[in-house]
Amino acid sequence: MESQVAPTHDSEKLMQTFQEIVASANQDLLQENANVDGRSPCGQMNKFANESAKYYAKQHLLSDEAHQAMADNYIHIHDLDYMPTGTVTCCQIPLGQLLSQGFNTGHGYMRSPQTIMSAMALAAIVFQSNQNQQHGGQSFQAFDYDLAPFVQKSYQKRLTRLQHYQLPLTESALEELAWQETDTECYQACEAFIHNLNSLHSRSGGQVPFTSINYGTDTSKEGRMIIKNLLLATQAGLGKGETPIFPIQIFKMKKGINFYSNDPNYDLYQLGLETTAKRLFPNFSFMDAPFNLPYYEAGNPATEVAYMGCRTRIMGNRHGEENSVGRGNLSFTSINLVKIALTTQTYADFIDSLDHYTDLVIRQLYDRYRFQAAKYVNNFTFLHGQGVWTGSAKLKPEDNLAEVLKQGSLSVGFIGLAECLVALIGKHHGESNQAQALGEKIVAFLRQKCDQAAEAYDLNYSLIATPAEGLSGRFTRQDRETFGNISGVTDRDYYTNSFHIPVYYPIRAIEKIRREAVYHAYTNAGHITYIEADGDMSKNLQAMDTLVKTMAESGIGYGSINHPVDRCKDCGYTGMIDNECPSCHTTDERQFDRIRRITGYLVGTMDKWNTAKASEEQDRVKHR
Repeated sequence: MESQVAPTHDSEKLMQTFQEIVASANQDLLQENANVDGRSPCGQMNKFANESAKYYAKQHLLSDEAHQAMADNYIHIHDLDYMPTGTVTCCQIPLGQLLSQGFNTGHGYMRSPQTIMSAMALAAIVFQSNQNQQHGGQSFQAFDYDLAPFVQKSYQKRLTRLQHYQLPLTESALEELAWQETDTECYQACEAFIHNLNSLHSRSGGQVPFTSINYGTDTSKEGRMIIKNLLLATQAGLGKGETPIFPIQIFKMKKGINFYSNDPNYDLYQLGLETTAKRLFPNFSFMDAPFNLPYYEAGNPATEVAYMGCRTRIMGNRHGEENSVGRGNLSFTSINLVKIALTTQTYADFIDSLDHYTDLVIRQLYDRYRFQAAKYVNNFTFLHGQGVWTGSAKLKPEDNLAEVLKQGSLSVGFIGLAECLVALIGKHHGESNQAQALGEKIVAFLRQKCDQAAEAYDLNYSLIATPAEGLSGRFTRQDRETFGNISGVTDRDYYTNSFHIPVYYPIRAIEKIRREAVYHAYTNAGHITYIEADGDMSKNLQAMDTLVKTMAESGIGYGSINHPVDRCKDCGYTGMIDNECPSCHTTDERQFDRIRRITGYLVGTMDKWNTAKASEEQDRVKHR
């Protein structure tokens, strides 16, 4: 697997990169990951390590064909810097299991909590501990179900205490009072959980953990209390009213549970809309989507499809139960569809070239999997040592990981479908039915290749709609140097992510949803559709409800609604701010936090984004 490509160019580039880190001279380099402060001492140290690890991986872990394809801008191997460590991308953590049995973080044993307050605190510690042992995001698949038992524990403790005081109250009144106290404790626990996830650091202080939680379908009294208070604490914001960036929250929609007005959790869905309007989260996932519903079993929360905030989805499994709990993506590599379109003359040539590079990516993913599988349990003392990954609890510290990692997914990604279609036929799929049909044909071809690879290798190969804002800019810069400035193709600072309709193209929201929904069924490793809304959405919850319901009925798997969220640091006002704060009337732009989100998960102020991400946000038009 060791590459024979001459290292001279790569080593010279590495030294140049080191100089840019020292001088803090390259915003795109330092803020490649918006979740990391690349200018801080720990951020810079991590960047030195990242770039050195990439160099090692290119010279010693990549095949010649993969190395050359990267150099030629045809593919991008995600998280190449973590390749030498053998880490995997992400995991849906079995929180309920860890809390019920206790766990060891490496510095001491955490026993099973006895209250919701302590359970929420340990949930944050689980996220922090696990983040250090993988290179991507992490999520709790059924947050409400997992924490409901600890709400009950708090209630029982409070009821016992009240009964001990022998208050002059009836038993039913005592129970009601105990529930009221538990409700207050639950809110405080949710508030602390959100504050912790926006302040805890991982990876030597380089970043806060990239966290997601899925909830919305537990109809028990305890589960509903978790959902309600989590949403209320999110609305309240952080200590000075700031919008919390983490956790990325995903409200699971299911007909019969929270979809219709007579469903038991419909009121919580409405609260979810209200919270989204104020704080951007939660996003929404759809259990009834044609590709999600077959997994669903009523009464079994483990069968509910869950998403990572970035869009990753894992369900199918050739080597175990078909659910997402205790599993995740192993790695993914993306194909530059635009480069292939620009280097071929006919559609037949395009497909031949796409076939070639997809096969190359499939081989590269397999090579990386073999390297990951050769690692040992004691290389990952929490992820595998504490049984976070399904099946790893049965292994010994000196066992390798082949038996458990084969349950993860290997994903082929793609970027720039819109620009690819413009290069091929002059129009993208938002403006032409012909282009839409051709786009679907291309993505269907990629899915077919992944399904064939799954059969050939007996591994969970899958297709992902790539979530990579920094990559979209890197691909474009290099292609522009090669092909020049081509209108509608290379004339912007970024390529359009995955199958999305270009952010700058004016289109009705409903039409965007329907056109992009087609591609969700093919991208079984993950997808998202987002809508750009204008104005103060808290004043138009009916419009938000219409958008969410349209997503559900159109076959969307995962969706979000983006809109401006501004905050005045002078007076704490949160809402839409034009040039003047509506509350204190300051016009000092420096006092305004302007929170923006792109792709449904990347949230923050634009000073933390690289130039491609910032340029894309500036180009976005609102969907009517």
